[in-house]
Amino acid sequence: MSRIRVDSRTCAALLVLFSPLALAVETANSDLHAEHAAPSQPAVAGALQLEPTLVTAEQVPLGATAVSPQTLRNLSPTTSDTASLLRAVPGVSLNGAGGISSLPVIRGLADDRLRIKVDGMDLVSSCPNHMNPALSYIDPSNLGKLQVFAGITPVSVGGDSIGGTIIAESTAPEFAAPGAASINKGEVGAFLRSNNDARGGNFSATHANDVFNIRYAGSYSKANNYMAGDDFKNSTSTGQLGNGSPLDEVASSAYEKENHDLSMALKLGEDLLELKLGYQHVPEELFPNQRMDMTDNTQERISLRYLSLFDWGDLETLVYHEKVEHKMDFGPDKRFWYGMQSMVPGSTDSRACNPISPTCAAGMPMESEGKTLGGSVKASIELSERDLLRVGGDYQRYRLNDFWPASGGGMWPNTFDNINDGERDRLGLFGEWEAQLSPSWLTLLGVRYEHVASDADEVHGYGHAGGGQLVEAAAFNASDRSQNDNNWDLTALAHYSHDANLDIEFGVARKVRSPNLYERYTWSSWAMAATMNNFVGDGNGYVGNVDLKPEAAHIASATFDWHSSDRSHELKVTPFYTRVNDYIDAVSLPGKTIVPEQFNVLQYANQSARIYGVDIAGRLPLASNGLGQWGFTGLVNYSNGKNRDSGDELYNIMPLNTTLTLTQQLGGWSNSLEMVSVQSKNDGSDVRNEIQTAGYTLFNLRLSHSWDKVRLDFGVENLADKFYFQPTGGAYTAQGRTMSMNGIEWGVAVPGMGRSFYTGVNVAF
Repeated sequence: MSRIRVDSRTCAALLVLFSPLALAVETANSDLHAEHAAPSQPAVAGALQLEPTLVTAEQVPLGATAVSPQTLRNLSPTTSDTASLLRAVPGVSLNGAGGISSLPVIRGLADDRLRIKVDGMDLVSSCPNHMNPALSYIDPSNLGKLQVFAGITPVSVGGDSIGGTIIAESTAPEFAAPGAASINKGEVGAFLRSNNDARGGNFSATHANDVFNIRYAGSYSKANNYMAGDDFKNSTSTGQLGNGSPLDEVASSAYEKENHDLSMALKLGEDLLELKLGYQHVPEELFPNQRMDMTDNTQERISLRYLSLFDWGDLETLVYHEKVEHKMDFGPDKRFWYGMQSMVPGSTDSRACNPISPTCAAGMPMESEGKTLGGSVKASIELSERDLLRVGGDYQRYRLNDFWPASGGGMWPNTFDNINDGERDRLGLFGEWEAQLSPSWLTLLGVRYEHVASDADEVHGYGHAGGGQLVEAAAFNASDRSQNDNNWDLTALAHYSHDANLDIEFGVARKVRSPNLYERYTWSSWAMAATMNNFVGDGNGYVGNVDLKPEAAHIASATFDWHSSDRSHELKVTPFYTRVNDYIDAVSLPGKTIVPEQFNVLQYANQSARIYGVDIAGRLPLASNGLGQWGFTGLVNYSNGKNRDSGDELYNIMPLNTTLTLTQQLGGWSNSLEMVSVQSKNDGSDVRNEIQTAGYTLFNLRLSHSWDKVRLDFGVENLADKFYFQPTGGAYTAQGRTMSMNGIEWGVAVPGMGRSFYTGVNVAF
């Protein structure tokens, strides 16, 4: 299964690879140094620009790493998943999910342990499988800024999180110069990817004068199931008559989505008023590591931002509202009919279920409705030439209903209340002092207080005693479900410029996160229900715990940055250590034991954990000759996570991995040859029966050419068609009797995609 296929397409790709004129480079990793960027401001064509009022020498937030615009352009044609654009950032990996919904991981901490802001909005995943994470709501083609704060996060950009902050913003508004002609421009693009027949396009148009800007951006993408580099399973059966899945096909990996964004901005003297409207519809996204598929997801959002500039600094105010309607059921690769065996007339499949039978269930419809109302106020106050004070607060009101309508025999007559009128309200206040103590020293001290209140109403099951629903619902309803957490964050960071060739950034922090609603209020240990509550993709079932305490992380890290004066040569080394008290991990149910080599029902519980590791990133020029400018970039990430109470490994820790890229630029050409090497995963979480994976090495070839108004991209991902399992892709639960906990094979990880040719074009007008 680990053999490499070499065919005519591979040979052709290798000929292209070694063509001197074709090998030119993208600097996809050129921003691996912690490139800081000032807060996003509207651009003004040839005229006055609204300037940020920061007093630091670098005008940058400490601890930030920015994904450069060039990297965004180079990687966008290869993916429809915005989170995957973070793979060039030190310390960041991805947990596999659907084709547009992978979950970013910062130094071993993922999902709700991160604060993810999209256009300033704190968005919540309204799904028991977290199929609609925040970054899935912004398309790669519409990104203007993507920034990561790893670990030690300033309190002004992070709260209710312990792993870090990711900031994603759409393209900033621009204005014409006073008296100049209006700006009328746009862009249209399209892409094709061979492996899963992915196709799509994007369109944007802008009109602006010197005081008003209006911009529309839309995108569409669709893909079929993708193919692995080799056969990896023993059966083509999906449990649905007439539908089979080839042995090398990763079933339940297709998707389709559309995004629409409309923004309007108005300059009021030195101030800015900005309104953004967003709409996303996903008619289908299948998940190879979940027992359900997303059969419909609709998100509507609106935000209003006001930026005021004063002599003493600036004031930013934001209010927003989001509504999500989310549906799940079995897609075409998962068995749909369940119940007593009543042979369908004319069928030879004894597993088939007669839809007219009163004991037959037609799928398992699951619905979630989430509503978020939030706002924030942040002021940056210049206390002196060296001192800057940031103060502010934010509020988030989140409501969730998660319910499963009965679909047939064994379920009637009631709807299953997974979470009934769930509430989670956050109120945060912070103060942060940034000081340029000397030309060499920049420091930042911050404190943040958060009050998190959560609650949920009484629940009931389908209306029968199966799986202990009646008893467990009664116990849940009798519990005190109202929880109030008072959380304190502290951050201390310093940046020291030793000389023109060495900078050191170091700090410590205390970060606190309260449990999400699914961790606290999912209540049924019935295997069928519990397996539907799983946002880590390991195939197990999960039960909540009302009495969970907030996680409190204590973090220390340092970055040693050696570089040439012009930063053409760089080497950054960042060791880190994180200890988490009351870490929310999985344990066996009371009175139960973990059965190895199968799926189990687990419960959330507070324990203690630690994670340590190192991130290394660097670049250097190699040569400049008639074939162009040659360069080299490298990235190494290592994390080691352990449960300090049980001695068990933490789940979904990415093994040691290395990315090396050979780059070259020649005229309008910008290409790269990338090697990604990942070590084997020989240790994993025993309590979750985590699947071990072998190490692998992949090669990616990317080429692009830019003209004045046109950019053409083409390349090959997984050039050698290497077969591999994703070490953080979870368990393969993509086909067959997925509602039955152990009715599907245990021990198969989700494979990565085989070779895929891609091309993309963008035309500006």
